[in-house]
Amino acid sequence: MSLLEQFERYPLTFGVTPIEHLPRLSKALGGDVEIYAKRDDCNSGLALGGNKLRKLEYIVPDALASGADTLVSIGGVQSNHTRMVAAVAAKIGMKCRLVQESWVPHEDAVYDRVGNILLTRLMGADSRIVEDGFDIGIRTSWEEAMQSVRDEGGIPYGIPAGASVHKFGCLGYIGFAEEVMQQEVELGFEFDYVVVCVVTGSTQGGMIVGFKNADRANRVIGIDASGTPEKTRAQVTEIVEKTAELVGLDKEITEQDIHINPDYAYPAYGIPSAETNEAIRLAAQTEAMITDPVYEGKSLQGMIDLIKTGFFPSGSRVLYAHLGGQPAINGYSYTYRNG
Repeated sequence: MSLLEQFERYPLTFGVTPIEHLPRLSKALGGDVEIYAKRDDCNSGLALGGNKLRKLEYIVPDALASGADTLVSIGGVQSNHTRMVAAVAAKIGMKCRLVQESWVPHEDAVYDRVGNILLTRLMGADSRIVEDGFDIGIRTSWEEAMQSVRDEGGIPYGIPAGASVHKFGCLGYIGFAEEVMQQEVELGFEFDYVVVCVVTGSTQGGMIVGFKNADRANRVIGIDASGTPEKTRAQVTEIVEKTAELVGLDKEITEQDIHINPDYAYPAYGIPSAETNEAIRLAAQTEAMITDPVYEGKSLQGMIDLIKTGFFPSGSRVLYAHLGGQPAINGYSYTYRNG
């Protein structure tokens, strides 16, 4: 039985996302591990989609029931999340106010004019850049943005960064876990590991709760991209505990169920290392699978390195969770000007 039967969902995605075998990438890494990708980057027609829409499907019913007229959220300048909140606001006929904090010390000349923030503005969101630095927690600038909506006579509905510490922020990725397990029945095998990027925590958190229902949570390998792994781990743990209680999970989630690898977030959040860039190029040149330098490039780098160093036993089938985020690569146009 699904853990989500008791919760209302507002459809924003196409439905089940495909699982794609990546044979050329697998071969390039020695062929001992078979790599597959769950393509959540192809999940919707709303502004190029991505993982945040899975989360927002369970948040929108609450927003509509609240009587609000304005969605208010927060992220970095090239935030995938704020792009998706802007898309949802346009789709359901609400206004949207966004705080874009200066999370990334990146100086590309077009960084604040292309990619996610361009799409966000195109969809009519009131997007305001502020100078505050990176942090995954609740932010003063977000609370001030909600108050500014009230001061103007509006009714705000707040969605925190990544939708992660929202009461319903984890539910979409419980759905992901349940969806994968159904697809495994059709494929005729189970994945030995799932690799996913983690920053604000509810994507991996949802997977942990969903897979725990089948005693497989410890096979979800989170690759930290925050550069603040202690904060991220604490937030994931809190999210998982609250969500497990919310959905009535009858199994205790232990510390061993929360696997977060901190080795690949360097040099800082949003700044790709040479190894991240190599990983992005390898996936692009073997499978035409495009990843970004903030999130997916770092989880891809982590998966590639774990394969090379023998973390996954020979013969393992690894599922890479592609969460989207490709528009951000436009903000790094100088880095990738020659490919």
